[in-house]
Amino acid sequence: MNARAARNRKVMIRLGLVGAGMFAFGFAMVPLYGLLCEVGGINGVAGNAGGRVADTSGMRVDNGRLITVQFDSTVNANLPWEFHPMTRQMQVHPGELATVNYYVKNNTSRAITGQAVPGITPWQVTKDFRKLECFCFTRQTLQAQEAREMPVRFVIDPAVSPEYGVVTLSYTFMNTEQVSQN
Repeated sequence: MNARAARNRKVMIRLGLVGAGMFAFGFAMVPLYGLLCEVGGINGVAGNAGGRVADTSGMRVDNGRLITVQFDSTVNANLPWEFHPMTRQMQVHPGELATVNYYVKNNTSRAITGQAVPGITPWQVTKDFRKLECFCFTRQTLQAQEAREMPVRFVIDPAVSPEYGVVTLSYTFMNTEQVSQN
């Protein structure tokens, strides 16, 4: 019985260590996801991670082709805001500076802070889609019933593959108060 108890104890210790490791890994997922997005260019974060402005110096406009850029928006269910692009699509030459405005309104009687999370489709264009100004770089606080227009200034690198003639820029606004409470 003594040998069996020792084996059971070893198994329990190993299971406890595995459980603790899984718990620690769960906490590490958020920063690891951010790092993966920054390095791999997932979800439109590459080139603009942490609110860094994209470098467009030395870029020349390619007047020989046009790319259709479509704009999309979503509001998380926990955020009582109205949010949409003021222009649904535009055509730009690679290397050309473009600006689009989004409209946002807080429909409540209190101030709320939100954060926009960008996404680029197809994802292969993410590294070539450079934002110079974007409301997604920082959290946005809107007072009760406040409405505003928020610009996004961007350029698509002329090095983008010619196979991508249509690009979609999406934003999902999240309620940061809900996120921080969880």
